[in-house]
Amino acid sequence: MSKSLLGTLTIGQAPRPDITPILEQHLSAQTTCIHAGLLDGLARVDIEQLYAPEPGEATLITRLLDGSSVIVSKPKVLGLMNLKIASLQAQGCKFILLLCTGAFEGLLCEGAWLIEPDLIVPPTVAAMAGQRQVGIVVPLQSQVASEGHKWRDLAHAPICAVASPYASGTEALARAACDLRDQGAQLLVMDCMGFVEAHRDIASRASGLPVILSNALIGHLTAELLSGAP
Repeated sequence: MSKSLLGTLTIGQAPRPDITPILEQHLSAQTTCIHAGLLDGLARVDIEQLYAPEPGEATLITRLLDGSSVIVSKPKVLGLMNLKIASLQAQGCKFILLLCTGAFEGLLCEGAWLIEPDLIVPPTVAAMAGQRQVGIVVPLQSQVASEGHKWRDLAHAPICAVASPYASGTEALARAACDLRDQGAQLLVMDCMGFVEAHRDIASRASGLPVILSNALIGHLTAELLSGAP
């Protein structure tokens, strides 16, 4: 059996030791991965000079190789995303997975299968939730507005709370999960690829609610797609 070549693209720096183990749980031994990041090779001072958000711009938070996080301008990194996608295609990747749940317009990918979590997670959650109230945990307050349109298929407008997967403690996440439950949420969604199984456990224990982990869902579905690839 031939190996499938999967490219992954993170907003930060690759590889992502927090996300790749979750993907590897689902991917078969017949899948080879090439990991790339938009900010690979850049020092923090360069990142802040080139990609710092302007007032009012949509933002993304991501992880650097040293484990720290950085906030970047979503519109400023869009062109770089297309360059990185083209690079992964040139390296032979037939499938490219974005390691970000942000909603993007204007991505270019010809000749490879681009897997965009923002097109997969929200409708899947909507189908599973039915008429139930969904609570969303996002890492940045600004994303409540900038990413809200993703959830238009939900039966009810989502309730949102803010907690970063890159924070040093767990108190904010536990508090966010409880706040969402107290506001009527019946199902929680961790809307950032940086949330891992430990975060899901914290949110579930704190709230007593079922919790959907975006990267686990995407990892499973990506593995299903690649399992039938020639």
